[in-house]
Amino acid sequence: MRVTQEGYLTQLTWMPRLFPVNCYLVEEENGLTLIDAALPFCVQGIMKAAADLDKNITRIVLTHAHDDHVGALDRLHKLHPEAQVFISKRDAALLKGDRSLLPGEPETPIKGGVPSKITTRPDILLQEGDYIGSLTALYTPGHTPGSMSFIDRRTGAAIVGDAFQTFREVAVAGTRVKWFPFPAMATWNKEYALRSAGKLLDSGPTILAAGHGNMIKDPVKVMQEAIRKAQITLGQER
Repeated sequence: MRVTQEGYLTQLTWMPRLFPVNCYLVEEENGLTLIDAALPFCVQGIMKAAADLDKNITRIVLTHAHDDHVGALDRLHKLHPEAQVFISKRDAALLKGDRSLLPGEPETPIKGGVPSKITTRPDILLQEGDYIGSLTALYTPGHTPGSMSFIDRRTGAAIVGDAFQTFREVAVAGTRVKWFPFPAMATWNKEYALRSAGKLLDSGPTILAAGHGNMIKDPVKVMQEAIRKAQITLGQER
């Protein structure tokens, strides 16, 4: 496990050179917020990183309900039963293994690995603008119907799940990257993803912290380029 720290934000990365899977610890005055729960074998690394910061995990926040973001959830929640679990109201259904679409949603199939054996149920169903400690929830659907991102109001850091990837290159969800196409392959709706990328750009992030790849400081220019490329690709596919 690789550990990278930027201010209040600590990135934990497994398999960084082959198939990087990230989760994040956000330091608060009274504890830690864990954003995403990575894979089942990541529990020990997450616990060690929290111990190194000398704080308890008091919240577990999920950007979306794909397997590589919720894999360690059950074991972590057993170790921290007092920690509140947060996910968007929409992706709470995916967390239970329900891939069905809601009325009015684009009729493109939900892709990617959706958990079938997670028993933990969320305590709080998030909506746009909700506060979770120092974080503000931003609704950024596209990769999944209920994907959410989180902006740290103290620093402007954006933790975006798979709304962007930064491994191999910075790309909007749904844009296929050579040698690492997997986030694109698991994206539900490219038009929604492109809209959400623009929303994140408008937030003026100081750090882009994605589910796959390194954190990027001052990411506005690379986000603009990724959005431009996604626009071109989507236009060619229409």
